[in-house]
Amino acid sequence: MALVQVRNVDKVFRRDSEEITVFQDLAIDIAEGEFLALMGPSGSGKSTLLNMLAGLDRPTAGSINIAGDDIATMKSRQLAEWRAANVGFIFQLYNLIPVLTAVQNVELPLLLTGLSRKERRERALTALRVVGLDERIDHFPRQLSGGQEQRVGIARAIVTDPRLILADEPTGDLDAKSAEEILDLLQRLNRDFGKTIIMVTHDPHAAERAGRTLHLEKGVLLEAASS
Repeated sequence: MALVQVRNVDKVFRRDSEEITVFQDLAIDIAEGEFLALMGPSGSGKSTLLNMLAGLDRPTAGSINIAGDDIATMKSRQLAEWRAANVGFIFQLYNLIPVLTAVQNVELPLLLTGLSRKERRERALTALRVVGLDERIDHFPRQLSGGQEQRVGIARAIVTDPRLILADEPTGDLDAKSAEEILDLLQRLNRDFGKTIIMVTHDPHAAERAGRTLHLEKGVLLEAASS
């Protein structure tokens, strides 16, 4: 069953009197529990597509249905609530708050929920255990390696138990060994926890870890051979 259904999506950016068409009549289905890699050259629309799936950017036309909700028609406040409950983000540059410890960084998305302080901390600790950082909970980002920082970022992405994890170049700033460990972790989240993951990457080796790879070329999605 498709968790994500994109239908007839157009995306046009307007710059002064100029119109730049990124997507025209785009359609894609992503199954629940799928690990999908999105590849393509810079400027091909990968990040734009990720942002639309996250509800951070709206299509010019068409529908984006995720878990039964057409997010393209939601008002801003409704969309923010939907995003907080359903989407986890993993960024290339981690986006951790330097003055907060690992556990405090992971707790951040839970501040938008009705959970008590104790419940927030318990969930954050569980997420850090899942990513193998339960011994680093009180460390600040400057005290962690790049790979450990990205693990904190992943713990923050999963702490709300989202339906969809969106990863934008999650290994792009890491050395080879740390990148392998992060890819192992993403595969485990997909295999053992059934998380649906959409990963934008430039790295063919990283894309091989996904169950399916789509190449984005000038706004057109092309299916690659399954890994």
